[in-house]
Amino acid sequence: MTNTTQLRPMLPSDVTVLAAIFRAAIFELTDEDYDDDQQEAWAEAADDEEAFATRLTEQLTLVATREGEVAGFVSVKNNTVIDLLYVRPDMAREGVATVLCDAAEKLAQARGAASLKADASDTALPFFQQRGYVPMSRNTVPLGDVWLGNTTVEKRFGEGSAMQ
Repeated sequence: MTNTTQLRPMLPSDVTVLAAIFRAAIFELTDEDYDDDQQEAWAEAADDEEAFATRLTEQLTLVATREGEVAGFVSVKNNTVIDLLYVRPDMAREGVATVLCDAAEKLAQARGAASLKADASDTALPFFQQRGYVPMSRNTVPLGDVWLGNTTVEKRFGEGSAMQ
């Protein structure tokens, strides 16, 4: 049996596990690009689970599962921005993020979006670039007493797009 990734809408009962995936992905997958203080400040976004739940429910949030276990999630804000894309560290680089991103792009296109943007972490930037996202701007984001660098990327859809 293969590790087939299934997608479903986020359920309210998913919030705790999605917050755990968010934190684990930050601490276990970004250490080559961000220091401990930056990771801690970034992960704090999930400390208030009620606020994290509100963020997820106010967006289109899809959950990826493998063999019944939550493997990752993506949230799309205003049909134009991938706000969150996180995968369990033990399932990283196994195609889960690709399935999630494919779905986000298809849904955005089906709903009339001309493009999709994301503020990609330094860790995620190569993933987005391989998918045809083009860097638009470099950002420095204040989080508490630290600063995080990321890059706004954009992928244009449709026939008129030169971006592939």
